[in-house]
Amino acid sequence: MSDSELDVDLLVVGWGKAGKTLARRYASAGRSVALVERDPAMYGGTCINVACVPTKDLVVAAEARRPDDDPQEYFTRAVAGRDDLVHGLNGANHRMLEGLATLVDGTARFTSPREVAVRTSDGETLTIRGATVVIGTGTIPARPEIPGLDLPGVYDSTAIQHADAFPRRLAVIGAGFVGLEFASMFQLFGSQVTVLDPRTELLPRLEPAVVATVRDVLGARGVTMRTSTRVRAIERSAEGLRVMLEDGVVDADAVLVATGRTPVTAGLGLEAAGVATDDRGFIRVDERLRASAEGVYAVGDVNGGPQFTYISLDDNRVVWDQLAGEGRRTTTDRVAVPNTTFITPPLSQVGLTPAEAVSRGHEVLYAAKKVADIAAMPRPKILGDADGIITFTADAATRQLLGATLFCVDSQEVINLVALAMRAGVTVDALLNGIWTHPSSTEALNEVLAELAPYPGSRA
Repeated sequence: MSDSELDVDLLVVGWGKAGKTLARRYASAGRSVALVERDPAMYGGTCINVACVPTKDLVVAAEARRPDDDPQEYFTRAVAGRDDLVHGLNGANHRMLEGLATLVDGTARFTSPREVAVRTSDGETLTIRGATVVIGTGTIPARPEIPGLDLPGVYDSTAIQHADAFPRRLAVIGAGFVGLEFASMFQLFGSQVTVLDPRTELLPRLEPAVVATVRDVLGARGVTMRTSTRVRAIERSAEGLRVMLEDGVVDADAVLVATGRTPVTAGLGLEAAGVATDDRGFIRVDERLRASAEGVYAVGDVNGGPQFTYISLDDNRVVWDQLAGEGRRTTTDRVAVPNTTFITPPLSQVGLTPAEAVSRGHEVLYAAKKVADIAAMPRPKILGDADGIITFTADAATRQLLGATLFCVDSQEVINLVALAMRAGVTVDALLNGIWTHPSSTEALNEVLAELAPYPGSRA
């Protein structure tokens, strides 16, 4: 072999959660590993560099802002703190693999099923062949076909984290989880925020009581919600930007486009590898995360599964079991996977809504209670944030939880307990009669579950 060629046991393309974890595990077991990443700013993946961690750091900073803090100065300091955190995590992720794997800065393109040509950062071309290949190139913000997206002041969810200058007026296109998270954050930083979405209602999967409460909480803080409206274009105006709608206009200093994410598969040469994608560009995989080419796996967001870093971590477990275990673990093993949207307070959900449970033939019990009315849960009041609502959906016959939505302080923690209870088959009664610390948000289980009643439309 020449210096321009390398053969390894495992080739990982993309430094995401699953890929980096597999690389470290495989290399630590004495196998040869190469990891290719095109952008040093992404060592460690999307989560720690531009998504989960830095955005939550900004959310915490925004929540701590006092009314008399100047928005521009405060945001600048918050971004500096965010950058320091990301820089440390980025470097730590690189050090975790230094000396274990061959780390290559460059852009990979497949030339055959398990071979890539890498254009390295120093301009050389390196051919790498892997006995097994794992693709984990992730996703980037989608760009809808809206005229004016290239204007200064129009951001995606990555770029807006360094918005300059701080937008006094922010228009958010998209009322999904990302759009609402940034809308909540920037309102707390001091922006006047307007959210625009073509759907008739935000968060369409959640039950109406939750959606109404989210609307009320954000609205009371000054966030304007405009649903059933479609953006035609973004134009310059004398005072900044103007978002042209089918039914009016919204003036803004900046626009955030939060309309989903798209896979990073263009330019990978997947056709040369025999790796099939769907009509959106996501790599097709089976329940063991195997792509259509022998010996090739796709992990993390790029495979079209739920776009959460903890799902990417579980992808690592599935693939590791195929490579070094019994090969039994699959994505179908995942039950009661929770999620949280970090608006303020955080909105967490797991399992089925009551309407979904009814549609699946369950006799449904349901309870919903505003946080401010839960006497047994004083922690939100102590923290000065008693906004929100908590709901539970249960099967009347088995008394087991089918789902829950927690829009309240600490929901990102309590939802994990609820999800574990669902996976373990713990009954509603065990949670209802549980002994929990005081004061804690977990105490809501004692009171809200006691109010379970037949859901309208259910046979219960």
